[in-house]
Amino acid sequence: MPPVQSENVKRQIQQRLSRIEGQVRGVQKMLDDERECREILQQFNAILAAVQTTTDLFVRTYAKECLLNIETTETRDREAMIDQLLDLMVKARP
Repeated sequence: MPPVQSENVKRQIQQRLSRIEGQVRGVQKMLDDERECREILQQFNAILAAVQTTTDLFVRTYAKECLLNIETTETRDREAMIDQLLDLMVKARP
């Protein structure tokens, strides 16, 4: 599969991943501080939502930038790439 082409989207994804990393560290601290279970669960939900949003951005970008710019004209190859994308999308859903 081709890499993400857009530097802007790549930067957005990297920023989102940095925020997610901070959220995970925050949950680790909350556990160390013995915070309420409800608060910790809220943070887990926020992390899941952030990961899903980032995944959706990546998939949308992949579909637009990679699949639309396929260099091959072979229909079979394009169909295989679309099948791969759909398989990844199904696996990414909780």
